[in-house]
Amino acid sequence: MKEEIKFKAALQRLEEIIEELENDIDDLDVLVRLFEEGSELVNICDKKLNEVETKIETITKKLDERSATTGRGKNERKNDL
Repeated sequence: MKEEIKFKAALQRLEEIIEELENDIDDLDVLVRLFEEGSELVNICDKKLNEVETKIETITKKLDERSATTGRGKNERKNDL
């Protein structure tokens, strides 16, 4: 999975893997391959969620700083959105 994979595509593939794993696969090699792929996809999704969380925190901090310098509170800012 060296190519860039989109978050939504990763989630969809994870759902497919879960369905496959729920179908009583007897081949140990297949189980291991699916587990490895699923683990990689979980890491990709986790990384993306952390990136988004950091961006949201940065934006929120900037908005709070702007509110502090303009004298406007959080409640007033919500009305502007």
